[in-house]
Amino acid sequence: MAMQQPATRPANPRFSSGPCAKPPTFTLDQLSDAALGRSHRAAIGKDKLKAAIEETRDLLGVPAEYRIGIVPASDTGAYEMAMWNLLGERPVDMLAWESFGAGWVTDAVKQLKLDAQVKTAEYGEIVDLASVDWDRDVCFTWNGTTSGVRVPDGDVIPADRAGLTLCDATSAAFAMDLPWDKLDVTTFSWQKVLGGEAAHGMLILSPRAVERLERYAPPWPLPKIFRLTKGGALIEGVFRGETINTPSMLAVEDYLQCLAWARSVGGLTGLIARADANAGAIADFVGSHDWIDFLASDPATRSNTSVCLKFTDTRIADGASFAKAVAKRLADEGVALDVGAYRDAPPGLRIWCGGTVETADISAMLPWLAWAFETEISQQLAA
Repeated sequence: MAMQQPATRPANPRFSSGPCAKPPTFTLDQLSDAALGRSHRAAIGKDKLKAAIEETRDLLGVPAEYRIGIVPASDTGAYEMAMWNLLGERPVDMLAWESFGAGWVTDAVKQLKLDAQVKTAEYGEIVDLASVDWDRDVCFTWNGTTSGVRVPDGDVIPADRAGLTLCDATSAAFAMDLPWDKLDVTTFSWQKVLGGEAAHGMLILSPRAVERLERYAPPWPLPKIFRLTKGGALIEGVFRGETINTPSMLAVEDYLQCLAWARSVGGLTGLIARADANAGAIADFVGSHDWIDFLASDPATRSNTSVCLKFTDTRIADGASFAKAVAKRLADEGVALDVGAYRDAPPGLRIWCGGTVETADISAMLPWLAWAFETEISQQLAA
């Protein structure tokens, strides 16, 4: 007998891992104060950009001596900017356990042609962080968006390291407690945990990173859009809201509203708790169903935002087609949108659990996941 469809549907079925769900209270009229048709260099534009920087600092607890800049091209642009400006002075350890980390490896090895030691792990695993030489520069993702594997904490990073740490934190910022004293460069985008709009990145630099920028000039040319220094000195305006290129003032207004919402739910502590509750609901579901499991093998490294799952039922003949069919059923029913695994990841599902997602929606979606699985496996066995 076929399993009956659940009676309850999620109020918001958007579980995409980027762009992610807007804050639950979002409405378009919240953007009515956007500085549209005004120069970003006018006082109103500068004030809003500076407010975005300072609110980010306050909510994330970024130390006062760290610089925060708004840069183009989302997290990718921010991280590329950091790599092309800072790397090359000393050897580098490139760490990768998912596709975006692998992309940074490609940049370091094939584009910049650095003296790089590459350490990789399969999807679901993480590299041996204790084996990393932190006297070299080290590039890594804090949370693997496409693998659901995160760094458990910053304890392994020594305070007296000689190298710089370059951390891609795009699906970690605002959902995980980042140890700022262990991070010299941190990047993220507005479109992830806070549900902001795409195309803008955030670049956070420690004093050690600034010192490197002002002392070291890389041997390769830097396009204008990447340049952070002039005459050997940091371009301070970038970190006061004087952006390198023209930002979208509509997107800036949206980010300010996201930050205000984040403060209304308890700031960083509240956002982490919301993500933990969402991921916890999935953990309870996985624990009670023997046909599904986390892709991340170690609970200590399991993400609370980009939760990646795999089907373990031995009756499944073709894992990739089965996972796609389940994701399609969920989308066709309008109960879970954009939950297929990333294209380079193993077959399965990826469910975003960041703070803008309501736990009630996760809980309402999971019985539909069970329904989709049972329906698909029954059809496969009957074929």
